[in-house]
Amino acid sequence: MTTWRKSSRSANSGQEDCVELARLTRTVGIRDSKSPDAGHLNLSPETFTALIAQVKRDEPSI
Repeated sequence: MTTWRKSSRSANSGQEDCVELARLTRTVGIRDSKSPDAGHLNLSPETFTALIAQVKRDEPSI
């Protein structure tokens, strides 16, 4: 069974527009918390780390 986690900050702020993360066998899964049955995106650990660094720098995505 996969355990999906949502940021503790999202729970405290009352935000409903959140993503959830799960550590999968060889990837990191990302899904929309409002539509968990709609599927998820798989990222390699390296790509996930780069994405988080980009978000922290507040850089636009491609």
